[in-house]
Order: sequence, then C-alpha cells, then structure tokens
Amino acid sequence: MSVAGLTERLFYRIARRWIAGYTIDDAVKAAQDANGKKILAIINRLGEHTPDRKLIDAYFEEYLRLIEVIKNDKIQGTISVKPSQMGLALEAPLFKSLIFKVLEKTEDEGLFLWIDMENSPYTDATVDTYREMLASHKSVGICLQSNLKRTENDIRDLLPRGGKIRLVKGAYPENREIAYKHGKDVNANFTRLMDLLFDQGEFFAIATHDGKLINAAKALSHDHKADFEFQLLKGIRDDLKPGLVADGFRVSEYIPYGPEWYNYSKRRMRERKRNILLFLRSVTG
Repeated sequence: MSVAGLTERLFYRIARRWIAGYTIDDAVKAAQDANGKKILAIINRLGEHTPDRKLIDAYFEEYLRLIEVIKNDKIQGTISVKPSQMGLALEAPLFKSLIFKVLEKTEDEGLFLWIDMENSPYTDATVDTYREMLASHKSVGICLQSNLKRTENDIRDLLPRGGKIRLVKGAYPENREIAYKHGKDVNANFTRLMDLLFDQGEFFAIATHDGKLINAAKALSHDHKADFEFQLLKGIRDDLKPGLVADGFRVSEYIPYGPEWYNYSKRRMRERKRNILLFLRSVTG
C-alpha cells in the first residue's frame, strides 16, 4: 500500500469518531446508538459545493430515501441538508426547487428539517430561501453562525416570522470585514445571540462543544421557559452528553455519513487540537 493510501486509511480510523461511515445503513446504526442513550439524531449526507447536476440529483434522491428510512425504522431524529449540495452551487432556483421538495417530504413523514449554513458566498441565498419557507412552513430550521457580524440582524428578522435557529460558532474561514476573527469576539457574540434566543426564540438549538457556553445556556434555561435543545457532533464531547441528558435537557447528535468524509474531517481536525493528537498517535502507535 502507498504512503498516501496508508495515511488515508489511518485518518479514516480517526474520522470514524465523528462520521458514521459510508452508507445510509451506517448512519442508521449510529442514530440507533444515539437513541439508545436517549439522544436524538440529526443525519447529514456529506457532500458540498456541488455544481454537477447529476450528482445534485443523486444527493436529492438519497435524502428522500433517508427520510423514509428514518420514518420506517422509527429513528428518533431527522435530517440536515447543505444548500450547496442541493443545487445552490449551480443555481439558486434549482436549490429552491429541491429544498422545498425535501421539506414537503419531511413534513409528510412528520419530521423536522434543518438547513445547514455554509461559507459566506451562500449565506444570502440560504437565508432568503429560508425566509420564503417560513411564509407557509413551520417545521424547518436554519443554522446561523456567531462568527458572522450579520447574524444578529438575521436572527432579529427571522424570529418574528417563526424562525427556528441552530446557533453555532462557524467552521469556515471568512475575512475580517464580515466576520469576527478572534475567538473571544466569536464567543462574546455567541453569548449575545444566545441571550436573544432565550428571550425571544420559539424553538432553537445551542450547537457548541464549548463547556463555558453550554453552562451559560444551562443557567439561562433556569430563568426562561424556552423550548430548546443542545446539539453536538457525533464523537465530540461525548463526556458532556450523558450529563446533559441526565439533567433533563434535550440533546441531539449531528451524524454525518458518506464517502465525502475527507474534507469534513479536515475541518474537524482544524477545530480541535485533540483530534490531531489522536491521528498522530494512530500513525506512531
């Protein structure tokens, strides 16, 4: 085996901490494992920035199958979809057409739909489409990022329309004109936005692995009768999840799967030094 092949193989062993595997069956198994721990599942088919129409159609059809599998196998959870995977990297009208069809399918099966947020070239079209959805659909939520300076305005616009927000820090590199570049500024904005969600949110998700922010959310929950949940990635901060469940909080685990695991995993490695150490230990034994 080549050095590149061996490295990828070792990397995949580490990546299995935060991806379910290659197939829908792998994702279902991971979701069942989460449900067994009283944790809900949010399943995502990996793949993004896709301009190829045939591949876009294939992703779309797989999501429709995944929705049926979640319903038929009685998985406690739902799906989350990346806009650039569903046509937005090709043309906005295609994305709107396909994402509305996915939403109709989730509603038919009694499920909720989460829409992921990607890097800034896609933000306007994603938010605009979500705003359009809220005019006639309620079982749909959107991910917003505290590293972007625009996010407070987006939240204040969407909440009165019935918007459901998943608040994250943001994993994509952005320029300082539109984004906070220092961690303390990202965290401070996350805290401000979290206060806003607890004050005005109808339903929202606090999606972070930062223990200080999680504790701040727990403290806010004592003073607000908010309908919210914690969302954490598969394989990340597994030390926190049982305690949150035991304390009576609703917890969802974001479970990605698919052969396009490599780019996703590189982001996970950049986010946490501990993941890099795990990889190096596997290489060195």
